[in-house]
Amino acid sequence: MHPTSLFTFRIVYWSAISLIALSFVWFIEPVQAQIQPQNQVPQTQRNRQVLEKEKKQNLEKMNQIRTILKQTASEKQASLGQLKALDQQIQTQSKQIGLLNKDLRLTEAEIAELRQASTALTQDLNKLKAEYGSMIYAADKRRQQVNPLGFLFASDNFNQLVARYRYLRQYSDARQSQVRQMNNVQVMLQGKQKATQHKRLEQKNTIGAKVNETQKLETLKVEKNGVVKELSKKEAELQAELAESRRAINRLESMITRIIAREAKERAEREARERAERDRLARLEAARKAAERKRAEDAIAAAEKAGEKPAPADVAKVERPVEPEPAAKKPDERRDNNLNDEETALASSFTASRAHLPWPVTKGFISDHFGRKPHPVLKGIFVENQGIDIQTNAGEGVRSVYDGVVQDVTNIPGMNNVVAIQHGDYFTLYAKLKSVSVRVGQHVKARESIGTVATDKNGVSEIQFQIWKEFTKLNPESWLTPR
Repeated sequence: MHPTSLFTFRIVYWSAISLIALSFVWFIEPVQAQIQPQNQVPQTQRNRQVLEKEKKQNLEKMNQIRTILKQTASEKQASLGQLKALDQQIQTQSKQIGLLNKDLRLTEAEIAELRQASTALTQDLNKLKAEYGSMIYAADKRRQQVNPLGFLFASDNFNQLVARYRYLRQYSDARQSQVRQMNNVQVMLQGKQKATQHKRLEQKNTIGAKVNETQKLETLKVEKNGVVKELSKKEAELQAELAESRRAINRLESMITRIIAREAKERAEREARERAERDRLARLEAARKAAERKRAEDAIAAAEKAGEKPAPADVAKVERPVEPEPAAKKPDERRDNNLNDEETALASSFTASRAHLPWPVTKGFISDHFGRKPHPVLKGIFVENQGIDIQTNAGEGVRSVYDGVVQDVTNIPGMNNVVAIQHGDYFTLYAKLKSVSVRVGQHVKARESIGTVATDKNGVSEIQFQIWKEFTKLNPESWLTPR
């Protein structure tokens, strides 16, 4: 071959290989940049996890209320307890429907994301196929013009031969990588398509569940209206029950305020005794120091009169400056209520447990909330709950919500057995107990059993739970762990 022709051959072949390699690099990088974000966790997936957790919790609450309501509804006569349970079940049923609506919206967003991802993957796959076809076409065209073996053997030396072999090898590897990339994208695309089909099926099931839950809600509303209608016929009986309930509440309030006042008085008396003892000891110490100084002064006077040198110890005692009266200590804000150190620490830890206290029963729901509200049946009548009522299963164990000391165990008509526990300057009250397993003065731990819940004549198993700080009534619902 003529030297000029050989030089031209090398330039053409080298340019072809370089262009093919560069075109491959330029293609691979943007495709990978599009595929990499698929590995990130989308926002909809995080929202899905939160929603599923909320649905599970609400479903558990619905099942608990349904179980308790069955026990209440087993009695032939309608009752306020049954009405409260129906109200709570309607609320949870409505919440479940709301969660299902949220589920449908989220599923639609997930399907849109999957559709978008599928479109992007389809575009990537088409681009990969087009680029791969161009590579094959260019390679085949160049192969017809230039023999690769000729390109290798046209090398000027061995090192150049090895370099050219490496270039050809890299080009072959690039083609194989392109094939793998297309296969991976194809698999990902199929996965997105299957996921979309699965989401469509989930959406269909959710719509069916929503229809079912809506029918249940309507049934509950009809049942509630029936109970209200039946109770409305017993206005005189309800008025009598309300009057008795108010008397029981007043007795309960008198009991807890008496306990709080008694404890405050005992703490004040204890603080007065401790202060008097501290003052007495301080006076004794001051008198001892004064007498010691007087003896030293007399000894120095006697030594000087006798012409002797006073003892250094006596001189030191006399020359020691008289200590001023100790300034009144600034009152400790934590001790304004005369709590001792142990009680102060207990009150502080109780305060820090707000919204984290365990429930006084392991299963149940709040059937009546804290504060003033209209009577569920009697028109124009308002009732006030100084704590919360919690309906639960018959015979359910009742437990202390925090470490403390039992201050009273008594029986109040309309409230059955009542237990009062002190936690520093906080007090918790547990009423409507069938049995009690603690005694006055006993130290109890959090979650320790203190008795069992009572069941009334209407089949309602319910406890009254209150939290006080000194003479202030607190909303227990904001202190218990959310359910």
